[in-house]
Amino acid sequence: MHRTLLFLIVAAAANTVACRGPQQDRTTGQTDPMLQQLQTMTARFAPVDLTADMSGLPVNERQALAKLVEAAKVFDALFLRQVWTGNETMLLDLLRDTSDVGRARLHYFLINKGPWSRLDQNAPFVPGAPPKPPQASFYPAGTTKEEVDAWLETLSAVERARATGFFTTIRHGPDGRFVAVPYSLEYQGEVAQVASLLREAAALTEQRTLKAYLEQRAAALLSNDYYASDVAWMELDASIEPTIGPYEVYEDEWFNYKAAFEAFITIRDDEETNSLARFGAELQEIENNLPIDPKYRNPKIGALAPIRVVNTVFSSGDANRGVQTAAFNLPNDERVIAEKGSKRVMLKNNQEAKFRMVLQPISRVALAAADQANVAFDAFFTHILMHELMHGLGPHNITIDGRATTVRQELRDAYSVIEEAKADVSGLFALQFLVDNGKLDRRFDQTMYTTYLASMFRSIRFGLTSAHGRGVAMQLNSFLDNGGVTVAPDGTFAVNPERIRQNVVDVTRRIMTIQATGSYGEARQLIDTLAVVRPPVQAILDRLTDVPVDIEPRFVTADELLVGAP
Repeated sequence: MHRTLLFLIVAAAANTVACRGPQQDRTTGQTDPMLQQLQTMTARFAPVDLTADMSGLPVNERQALAKLVEAAKVFDALFLRQVWTGNETMLLDLLRDTSDVGRARLHYFLINKGPWSRLDQNAPFVPGAPPKPPQASFYPAGTTKEEVDAWLETLSAVERARATGFFTTIRHGPDGRFVAVPYSLEYQGEVAQVASLLREAAALTEQRTLKAYLEQRAAALLSNDYYASDVAWMELDASIEPTIGPYEVYEDEWFNYKAAFEAFITIRDDEETNSLARFGAELQEIENNLPIDPKYRNPKIGALAPIRVVNTVFSSGDANRGVQTAAFNLPNDERVIAEKGSKRVMLKNNQEAKFRMVLQPISRVALAAADQANVAFDAFFTHILMHELMHGLGPHNITIDGRATTVRQELRDAYSVIEEAKADVSGLFALQFLVDNGKLDRRFDQTMYTTYLASMFRSIRFGLTSAHGRGVAMQLNSFLDNGGVTVAPDGTFAVNPERIRQNVVDVTRRIMTIQATGSYGEARQLIDTLAVVRPPVQAILDRLTDVPVDIEPRFVTADELLVGAP
């Protein structure tokens, strides 16, 4: 298949299945059991129209925004290829099946970006689909994790850094030996197309930092050196806030080394951004008071810590598969974090939809009636912010036996789970620290723990194949074991205010110490013993069958934008 046309097929497929509700067999009038099962799985994602206000954008900026949406669409197709080499062929097969069951499979395939249900331990739902490859397509077909690991051990420090870097695949060379291939070569057709669209957008915008970022990112896609464009993204100060490129490593379940392509095309909410900017000034003080050995703290975190509140216009690739992102903290390059800090981006319209469609209904099932009134959007929103802020704090660059390394390199496949759990629980620690020091309103004492308890059930429903889901299960079981959370005779859960604060401190200390010491064995033990769903938790999950697990965004603003594009 011509690679540059695949993204058009993905877009056409999305339009084919859009807005179709439950269907019956057109011959018998009865619901086919397979069709019913697919519809039940799909119904866990509540369709939501995501809108963003473009009224303040001049014509040229809207045109630039349209180019960015076009560029982002390419990454939907490229991400399919990264997840599994068979995705492209399977998508074409699904498009040919015009039966109701076929259309339902296509719909769920597009939600999951592949034939595996991410909410169901990656169980296949398309006949003939193999088990989901944990190595995705980043490593040679037919090889094993142990073979790659053994090869990595033979490399020099420089060669190993390249082979384990974010932006290379591992392939067999002409001599049959493993070789690291840069993304700029592996995906040259797609990245060239995206680079061209980014340059067109840069030529249209009159916003200096946006132009600089787009030009730098276009160059990075072709050179495979993303450092300068990451710095330009950190310095971006514009009404349009795009994030586009290879970032997160969740799909590489072997090592958490390889980054998947994604895009968030958003418009900044200036009022909300300005109201949260003050939190950036608190980060060093939070770092200085982390409940870990002082030698593990960073005495000088990166100077830049911008916070952006945005509304999503369009997202794609790794940013739009299965459960939707509520916020993110980037870049992941430890060099940029050490020198410049990291940026936190809050997707406000995503969060509002999640709170309304998912979190509030969960609270009415999982929590005692008296606690439901303490579930508040500002606590949900602010904890998500602190989660993203805390990704940038704590151990990152570490030294093991005199060897300079990183937490990501040492924890390998355990890294994502441990890091997500760290950001969650230390986010609670940071919120309490800010309340205690008069930086946040005292009402958060009443709302933040209860809101987070309800949100833990939301995250566990993502499934234990999700780093977020496993990380939350670890925390909830720790709280249950140590009295911070209790279960009533009727099965509902409640926060114990006498214990929860100390629980948060203890879990934060344990996780960050594992990171600081690079202890892979302790990380695996923590995950293996606590990242499980116990019976009281499962009982609540069983009662949530009529509550959506997450949202399925419909990018209506992007559609309007492209209709008017030249």
